[in-house]
Amino acid sequence: MVVHVSPLTQLLPPGVPLPLSISISYQQHHPTPPYTKHVSRFSIIHRSICRRRTMETGIHASYSYMGRNFSNISLTNDDSTAFSDCNSDRSGEFPTTSATKRLLLACATESSDDLIQQLVSDLDSDSIEDQKQAAMELRLLAKNKPENRVKIARAGAIRPLISLISSADSELQEHGVTAILNLSLCDENKEVLASSGAIRPLVRALKVGTPTAKENAACALLRLSQLEENKAAIGRSGAIPLLVDLLETGNFRGQKDASTALYSLCSLKENKVRAVQAGIMKPLVELMADFESNMVDKSAFVMSVLTPLKEARAALVEEGGIPVLVEIIEIGSQRQKEIAVVILLQICDDSVVYRTMVSREGAIPPLVALSQSGTKRAKQKAEALIELLRRPRLGNAAASSDSSE
Repeated sequence: MVVHVSPLTQLLPPGVPLPLSISISYQQHHPTPPYTKHVSRFSIIHRSICRRRTMETGIHASYSYMGRNFSNISLTNDDSTAFSDCNSDRSGEFPTTSATKRLLLACATESSDDLIQQLVSDLDSDSIEDQKQAAMELRLLAKNKPENRVKIARAGAIRPLISLISSADSELQEHGVTAILNLSLCDENKEVLASSGAIRPLVRALKVGTPTAKENAACALLRLSQLEENKAAIGRSGAIPLLVDLLETGNFRGQKDASTALYSLCSLKENKVRAVQAGIMKPLVELMADFESNMVDKSAFVMSVLTPLKEARAALVEEGGIPVLVEIIEIGSQRQKEIAVVILLQICDDSVVYRTMVSREGAIPPLVALSQSGTKRAKQKAEALIELLRRPRLGNAAASSDSSE
């Protein structure tokens, strides 16, 4: 459909010369279904959680303006980065308004600098509505054009956006959180966000924000945790128990965001301890036991980074994790079987008691099958676990033989 827009005074700000015509053609674009490749452990969970969250319709526009052509400017979903693909920023919820037209023009003319500077100034307005409008437009600009993320940060938006996260107005808080998330997609901004004090307000949003604010705060903390020095600061700010709570009580979107953030944060030992103390094993086991939850893989990967910790292994067993892991080896996908056998190896490595429990759950037959038909890594792990499970029996047989003599 081609729309001829006239008069243009409603579209162009003062000072922009009026062309003879401007034609805008919109075509509906339907994102493809979620897709996840079988790759490395981190990439699996990262890409699985970072795939498109919804099947929302996006609008793309192509322009002919003053003799120049512009195309593929997205008004909604953008494929520029992994977390834009996640659709954490629900830009598609906003109607096409005069504000959207301003953003379109900024993209089309490649001159968003003046608009950004004005929006940053509006963040300090005495009017909450002006602040909402400015934060919303900045979050859209940061979402749809990667270069805008640097421009917005350099224009001084970070500190006022961080202050909005603590707003009592839930909509303003949500815009602030999501704008920070979109800025955090740029590696150059991560250190500045953390040093400007973004971590604690994001943690607070995890506690008291709207469901969307909580999900996007979890995503933003994930992005900040990609700098190793931020992991301890995020853990010490109280994020871990709140992420565990989101994992247990959130919707599917929230559970995915929480599990990804926890996977990243728990590479640090002190955060592993915090997660176990927060009761993470209970929701992990429950999600792994529910094959219709679409959370089996993600939960298993989080569990795999925790089980090197003795306290985590004990908590896993106490929450009934062994039968669940054995069941996964029996009926799970190849990837699920592989990670389950890795976890069982960690559990059984230094505990005769746990080996006995695993054997009594009937693990040997599915392990034998896996050692013959699984992936190369799964076969190796299954063979190692079978050998490990036989050790207590051999030891008991030797002891019985010695005593009979």
